Amino acid sequence: MNGEYDGRQHVGIDLHRRRSVIVRMTTDGEQLSWVRMDNDPVALGLELAKAGPDPEVVLEATYGWYW
Repeated sequence: MNGEYDGRQHVGIDLHRRRSVIVRMTTDGEQLSWVRMDNDPVALGLELAKAGPDPEVVLEATYGWYW
C-alpha cells in the first residue's frame, strides 16, 4: 500500500481505447496519485494494487458513445 497513506483509498479510472488515467484518493478527497498510462493489463493491475487490498473503484468507459 502507499507509504504516505494507509487508510482506505478510492480509485477513479477513465478508460480509453489506448490510454487511461488512474487517480487514487483518500476518503477525504485528497489526491494521492495521478497517472496516464498505456492500456496494459499487467500495468493496470500493478497501479490498482497500490491502492491496497479493497479500494472503492469507479470506472468510466464510454468508448464509441459518439457513434
